[in-house]
Amino acid sequence: MASQVATPTSLQTTATSSSTSLSSAGLSPSSPALLSPDDVELLAKLEQQNKLLETDSKSLRSMNGSRRNSGSSLVSSSSASSNLSHLEEDTWIMWGRIVNEWEEVRKKKEKMLKDLVRKGIPHHFRAIVWQLLCTAQNMPIKDQYSELLKMTSPCEKLIRRDIARTYPEHDFFKEKDSSGQEVLFNVMKAYSLVDREVGYCQGSAFIVGLLLMQMPEEEAFCVFVKLMQDYRLRELFKPSMAELGLCMYQFESMIQEQLPELHIHFQAQSFHTSMYASSWFLTIFLTSFPLPVATRIFDIFMCEGLEIVFRVGLAILQMNQTELIQLDMEGMLQHFQRVIPHQLDSGPDKVITAAYQVKYNGKKMKK
Repeated sequence: MASQVATPTSLQTTATSSSTSLSSAGLSPSSPALLSPDDVELLAKLEQQNKLLETDSKSLRSMNGSRRNSGSSLVSSSSASSNLSHLEEDTWIMWGRIVNEWEEVRKKKEKMLKDLVRKGIPHHFRAIVWQLLCTAQNMPIKDQYSELLKMTSPCEKLIRRDIARTYPEHDFFKEKDSSGQEVLFNVMKAYSLVDREVGYCQGSAFIVGLLLMQMPEEEAFCVFVKLMQDYRLRELFKPSMAELGLCMYQFESMIQEQLPELHIHFQAQSFHTSMYASSWFLTIFLTSFPLPVATRIFDIFMCEGLEIVFRVGLAILQMNQTELIQLDMEGMLQHFQRVIPHQLDSGPDKVITAAYQVKYNGKKMKK
């Protein structure tokens, strides 16, 4: 399986070779300033590249396509103008150096790293950067993975039943008994054995499936373990789902405070938050939005945690408030399922920009 993917090792090699000739490029973590002029310029170039990529439907399709192509450039050959090639090269150089100097960059240039992640991690670098963001590399549990696969899990029948429903239109997963379905089963089974309390929870396979589009199964397993432990996901997926109830309460409080008219309308229609927002939290929008958009949001989730789900969720409601207020419960359900996903076909930049204009008070949320 590993041969099909740009593995962390190969990316590390790329990063090392990139950095040797770029020691003067201004991304040195020892720089006293938070952002050097070169950093600012590259950030601007990255933003420009994202705009070019998102107007190129072929590049969007390639990102949403077969995992067999996951080692190839996100930029399609038809769009590889010299301008885009230079932008892509700059992006590679910057991310190569970030990966190579990760600990220093994480400590001393955290704001710059957040800004870059919000603009999107280049497809080639996602495997290694996601592992670095959640500190999933070199986990001892990775050595247990092959042994776990030899064991029997009480959840196997349930996992098998749901596998075919996970990304049913994606080339890597859609064929019955395909290698994609097999590795997805393996990771879900292994996790159900190491965490008997949670076992298997419907919805978690979408997160694992996304990880498997980026990296081999052993690495995907380690990242999933980390996400469950450190990103509130384990609490969300516990049988009681008490944490999901808490998220619904917190999200509803944000609506009441920031979109009072919509909140009153939802109440009048008995349109409960869980009816549309549960899947947002349980699958980080992977079952609600186009895959390229959800993947960009997942980049931010890996860096900043569940806060981005609250932010994007409220931004979506703000963008649709006028239409929603005119609909009854059935109409609103249809709107969430059929209209909102297509609003994001042009890419994630608009909703991500709106998300960071949403008021989010971390202390208040904890309280």
